[in-house]
Amino acid sequence: MTIVAALVAGTASPASAQAKGSAEASAAKRTNPHWKAPRTAWGHPDLEGIWTTDDMRGVPMSRPQQFGTRIYLTDEEFAARAKQRSTARDIDDARTGTFRNEEGSRDFGYTSMVIDPADGRVPALTPAGQARRRTGGQGSFGVGPWEKVQDFSLYDRCITRGAIGSFMPAVYGNGARIVQTPNAIVISYEMVHDTRVIPLDDRPPLADGVQLFMGDSRGRWEGDTLVVESRNFTDRTAVGGARHSERLRMTERFTRIDPEMIDYEIRVDDPDTFVTPWTMRMTITSQPDYQIFEYGCHEGNHAMRNALAAERAYEKAAEEAKAKGLPPPERVFERVNGADRAR
Repeated sequence: MTIVAALVAGTASPASAQAKGSAEASAAKRTNPHWKAPRTAWGHPDLEGIWTTDDMRGVPMSRPQQFGTRIYLTDEEFAARAKQRSTARDIDDARTGTFRNEEGSRDFGYTSMVIDPADGRVPALTPAGQARRRTGGQGSFGVGPWEKVQDFSLYDRCITRGAIGSFMPAVYGNGARIVQTPNAIVISYEMVHDTRVIPLDDRPPLADGVQLFMGDSRGRWEGDTLVVESRNFTDRTAVGGARHSERLRMTERFTRIDPEMIDYEIRVDDPDTFVTPWTMRMTITSQPDYQIFEYGCHEGNHAMRNALAAERAYEKAAEEAKAKGLPPPERVFERVNGADRAR
């Protein structure tokens, strides 16, 4: 039994009790252990629909150390989070424009997305993982310099966010459409428009020499849980804040726990990047009137051109300063998601 399954079934430690007002505490499967997920016409659990990770916006990926090994907030801690999320929604309800944040509509009491190891933190990187991080790949979230288009990430270049990154909550575009057939599951992500077609039959995996940005996936049903195992990744996308290796093996579990909630668990096993395997959990939800439109990523996107132009302007200013016997101009950085970023 997985960690999430144990919690839903009520077999976890009492120390793991959810806060009374949290969304996870009100899930149908939690309040009524006999609740059953709806079925498709051919008898599979029904996961179809438009789902988002908007409600995960208030949950950190790695657990703040003050929570120790606790998976859930206390009632008092949850009340503080709910107040903060309500304020965030009020602010964004007053905004207009393309980059208005999508704040969701529910409050979850998870202390972190990572649920294994027990401290709820992404494990340390191996030496190879550290070296891969130093070689770049952060793109516009890094500090440069940017000499060519390839110095930007695949996300910057509107190519992909990767199999895990495509569902990580960002300021907007956190939706996905799930479509089912008797023989396949199809997941189309809203941001950067990737679509995964996941066979449910017994076809063999691709040969080891074939690498894909989204990996090669095969699915199966274990009771009411869809289990998807993926391999054959490139080493050009990231997970847990680091570029993974081609040895990444990923196991996803989708379990519908409510008419409007699916627990989504991701097991990351990459011995070339992390010192130990680890597991992350999000609850994806339906949102009122949420629709997915075409994601025209390059329309009006001047980010790469502007960054490259700014780098050339900096180089010119540095050369002029050098000719005058002056130090180079200061680079200005800001903190974004805990890391320095040039601006």
